[in-house]
Amino acid sequence: MNMRNSSGLAKVAGGLRRIALAMVLVTAATAASANPPAARGNDGYLALGDSVVFGYITAAGYAWGNAMNFLGYPDYIGANLRFSVANASCPGETTSGFINANGPDNGCRPYRANFPLHVNYPTTQLDYAVSYLKSHKQTRLVTIGLGANDAFLLQSACGGDIGCIQAGLPTLLGTIYGNMSLILQNLRATGYRGVIIVANYYSTDYTDPVQTGFTVAINQYLAAAADANGAVVADVFAAFQNATLPAGGKTCVAGLLNTTPANAGLPPPLWTCDVHPSLSGQQLLARTVAQTYSSVSRSHK
Repeated sequence: MNMRNSSGLAKVAGGLRRIALAMVLVTAATAASANPPAARGNDGYLALGDSVVFGYITAAGYAWGNAMNFLGYPDYIGANLRFSVANASCPGETTSGFINANGPDNGCRPYRANFPLHVNYPTTQLDYAVSYLKSHKQTRLVTIGLGANDAFLLQSACGGDIGCIQAGLPTLLGTIYGNMSLILQNLRATGYRGVIIVANYYSTDYTDPVQTGFTVAINQYLAAAADANGAVVADVFAAFQNATLPAGGKTCVAGLLNTTPANAGLPPPLWTCDVHPSLSGQQLLARTVAQTYSSVSRSHK
């Protein structure tokens, strides 16, 4: 999730940028083996996606040099459910870049050329996922969070022009649906029959109808792809919305997003956040995904 300043853009363009909950750079500098480690038994958990999944922090500086500095919701889920986690997420990953090494990218490829990911691989994230599932026959859970970086690329291509963004929205949503469907189909084609959870996106400000509306639209197409391909949705949008009620619907004020460096020296009313979850935001994501997994697991018994 590559965060870029939205000042000066029209409200709709700003809304699209803020919902791009996955826009950053990412992946590994070293081309380690493409083969996942041998399965450790009936406890595998494969996490896929963008910077939200990665646990990215925008102003981390030298901390980018060690992926252990970043905690995403898969880390909490793995600890709570005692799963061995393979977090292959890449900040800035788009649904197209996930599939094709030459597909549109929002920073994943340059990031991984300079900094390590949680899991190093020289292939696409989809190729790694397929390889992992083929070698980890007892995988219990797969989660995936993608789509927001696609929206950011549309906003960037339009230069903030509202009419251009509106005209491109149907194509954007169709691309997200088509790519997510293809990804889920490829995961199932490995023979994996376990739980696949698509984590949808939260709004960075539930009082902003434009930004929230774009988030809802993306989430609807993610849900449609999940429903058509044997996956379920973890409703992160609703979980964050409920958690922001004491803060008047402000996700930043609720402490669920990372603060921005620009806050230094400013009084609290002027504090701002970027689009990435704080540790409490990641923990809320983890609880939401884990509760979804628990519900699905019970229904399959």
